Amino acid sequence: MSSLHTGDLTPARGAVVPRSRRRPGRLRPCVLAAALGSVVFLTGGAVLAHGTEGHGRKPAAAAAVVKEQKPWGIAGEAARATRVIEVSMSDGMRFNPATIEVREGETVRFVVRNAGRLMHEFVIGTREENAKHAELMKRFPNMAHDEPYMAHVDPGKAGEIVWTFNRAGEFEFACLVAGHYDAGMLGRIRVNARKAG
Repeated sequence: MSSLHTGDLTPARGAVVPRSRRRPGRLRPCVLAAALGSVVFLTGGAVLAHGTEGHGRKPAAAAAVVKEQKPWGIAGEAARATRVIEVSMSDGMRFNPATIEVREGETVRFVVRNAGRLMHEFVIGTREENAKHAELMKRFPNMAHDEPYMAHVDPGKAGEIVWTFNRAGEFEFACLVAGHYDAGMLGRIRVNARKAG
């Protein structure tokens, strides 16, 4: 008797099942292993993807922003922004203003304008995170990433970030394009603690 017949949903171990008889949605072990290997390779290498072509441009039907708590805050909602802060970036590797003060709990909409001829970015983070990321950018200058605390801005264009500063402390914003951070393209964000009362 055949190991596979009309009423049998599970073929005998080691039986060869013709393609026409395989259950849809079930992967053979070798295909599954290859797929898992690809996922591990791609996610492990996701840090290595930071190109300048289409850099930071979201597709027309962009997915909702993932709100992940960071030491420097969390993605905010534009409707809850209490103020707008405009920041200019130049090829002189400077931000204007270079220092920003906000209150703990405040949601800010940053409008970041690139006044230069080079690609620049505005990345909010801790000093340690930005320094580590800047070093990685030197090794892998074509990395692609799109986090809610980053704005990649083409020359002559503007980008936006809406961020809720729900942690008091000293943070940093920086351009992490290879070489720009080392040239001093960074600024400070002071988040003043909420007054008790």
